[in-house]
Amino acid sequence: MKLLITNDDGIDATGLKQLAGALTDIADIYVVAPHTQRSASGHGITLGRPVVVEKVDFQGAEQAFTLDGLPVDCVKMGLELLSEQGVKIDKVFSGINHGGNMGTDSIYSGTVAAAIEGSICGLPSVAVSINSLDPIQFETAKKLALRAAKLDFEKIDSKMVLNINVPNLPEDEIKGIKVTGLGPREYNEEYKKKYLDDGSLAYVYSGYPVHYEEFDCDSNDVGAFQAGYVSISPLDFDLCNHKLIDSLRETDMALDL
Repeated sequence: MKLLITNDDGIDATGLKQLAGALTDIADIYVVAPHTQRSASGHGITLGRPVVVEKVDFQGAEQAFTLDGLPVDCVKMGLELLSEQGVKIDKVFSGINHGGNMGTDSIYSGTVAAAIEGSICGLPSVAVSINSLDPIQFETAKKLALRAAKLDFEKIDSKMVLNINVPNLPEDEIKGIKVTGLGPREYNEEYKKKYLDDGSLAYVYSGYPVHYEEFDCDSNDVGAFQAGYVSISPLDFDLCNHKLIDSLRETDMALDL
């Protein structure tokens, strides 16, 4: 088995090294990651300029490259680059991210976007995140990544994306695993004014997640995290609300021109 591994925290991130190390015993590892931090880049790709690709040393990897682009660039270009060398990738892994990617955060997340790009390219894909910006407990995330690498996606859906979020806790303090949908993920947001050296006005964004009271831990990932569980959510790239198609057809929007 051959795995493409990427992230949005950059080539030097601890989580990327931990993920690659966890999977080397069962697969050939190929790393293609941004050269620097690219968090919250969503599903962007680099247009209008060349993307510099550099081959680097990476412990445990058959080959490793860094790009001065975005996480989705790493998947798209990485698969192309490896294909030119005759390397056929079986699955795409993204992570281990420093910080959770639950609920609506998954729309902003470069980590999740990279995994979804793998799915768009026809490959089973996995995003793994730890719910801390400074994670120290990697063992559960690594264990679940290994389990996902062995999972027969064909029995469920070959294009499925697994979005795995793990509390930053020792395994014996984690209550278990919940398979959930996505929940709301709101923030107490703040934009701080900052004047630059040239006198121009800028704003710096920051925010802290809202803690919900009496939240359902069985149906959504945010509730599962708050209750101390790992959440695993199956995602795909179809943003259409299929439940509303028939309702919309009955409105004036669907009248002939």
